[in-house]
Amino acid sequence: MPNMSNVKTPMPEQKPEIRSCNFEEVALGYTPEQAMEEANRCLNCKTRPCVKGCPVNVPIPEFIAYIREGDFMKAAEKIKEMNLMPAICGRVCPQEKQCESHCVRGIKGESVGIGRLERFAADYMLANSKAPSDKPEANGHKVAVVGSGPSGLTCAGELARLGYDVTIFEALHKAGGVLVYGIPEFRLPKSIVQQEIDSLKAMGVTLKTNTVIGKTKTVDELFDEGFEAIFIGSGAGLPSFMGIPGEEYNGVYSANEFLTRINLMKAYKEDSQTPIMHPKKVCVVGGGNVAMDAARCAKRIGADVTIVYRRTEKELPARLEEVHHAKEEGIAFRMLTNPVAIEADENGWVSSLRCQEMVLGEPDASGRARPVPKNDETVDIDTECVIMAIGNSPNPLISSTTAGLDTNRKGCLVLVDESRGLTTRDSVYAGGDAVTGAATVILAMGAGKSAAAAIHEQLSK
Repeated sequence: MPNMSNVKTPMPEQKPEIRSCNFEEVALGYTPEQAMEEANRCLNCKTRPCVKGCPVNVPIPEFIAYIREGDFMKAAEKIKEMNLMPAICGRVCPQEKQCESHCVRGIKGESVGIGRLERFAADYMLANSKAPSDKPEANGHKVAVVGSGPSGLTCAGELARLGYDVTIFEALHKAGGVLVYGIPEFRLPKSIVQQEIDSLKAMGVTLKTNTVIGKTKTVDELFDEGFEAIFIGSGAGLPSFMGIPGEEYNGVYSANEFLTRINLMKAYKEDSQTPIMHPKKVCVVGGGNVAMDAARCAKRIGADVTIVYRRTEKELPARLEEVHHAKEEGIAFRMLTNPVAIEADENGWVSSLRCQEMVLGEPDASGRARPVPKNDETVDIDTECVIMAIGNSPNPLISSTTAGLDTNRKGCLVLVDESRGLTTRDSVYAGGDAVTGAATVILAMGAGKSAAAAIHEQLSK
């Protein structure tokens, strides 16, 4: 019998008072019985509207049908026809704005928990599939991929499936890009990322870490080494600051640095060799997912955390789930509040964040109401640490060392054919945050997949 409940089958979670003191995964995943119960909420619509909302076109009704029947391995295999990293997407993809926003069940209640079901099927495969992926027959062509984040991993995997000799060049000592340095363990366990990377290696993908393209090697040198096409998926790792007085003081972090120390270098562990502050009070400036990640990490190392955002809660760009979890964990929100200066003590350490109260005015270029000062008065928020989480842009290293590779005013790579990911340099493709600026994992994956198809079209002629 169909499950006509108007609400999703609840997913078990750690209790807020427990999880706010550890870095273990918050959401615990469905049991087989819960997954089948939720799968029975799917109406298997003939028009498949949910698929239209998926950037990588996962056959959603089909994989859910397999879960409904109890064939979990078939469900995972069906997903992987279009998405090579479902265990990651099931955890961090903003399904509520994509596939689930198109679900018919969402008209009179909650949509089907597509993301939760994707995670369940992917986790089942990871836990129960022991056989490595078959290595495809080589086709004799070499392709380089710059960056091992979601766009790079996806592009490499799609090309490896087709028999290409693919080498990924990663600047850091560990592969995964933003999946390992940006997203916290409690949202995306690094063991999951490593399993997905290992599956690519089993397909024949070569991974070279500690290689900074634009410095260790240039794009031109990669072509000289015999690579016939290059995909740039180097992300947007250059942090933005507000340009207010006091940003040079001790105790001011970019979210990138703070999260990299926590997530990649495990600075929260007692035996970590990477130093990090353990402040009693932290202010996080920003309202996106990165701000939520930074705030929740700061909470877990013992801080009293306040998120400072210049618009209202309605305009928060972060996922509703992340905002909900942050509130449950005791993180405070100061809305319609905009920093104007950072104050410090006599030793140069942060002592307070000076802010102005804001009101919403006319819409800006993005269509959102522009925040403007309510008056000239300011208020000081006591804090020992300020984390700036207001966005990132691509590092200019690759574009500045590669002739013919154009960028826009924000430093993002320019595409002459967006559907194919082709840049202004012949045989150089790009996708993900290096092109769009900071965006979502699934959009980066979609770009990597499109570029792989275009590279295959070019090299198979």
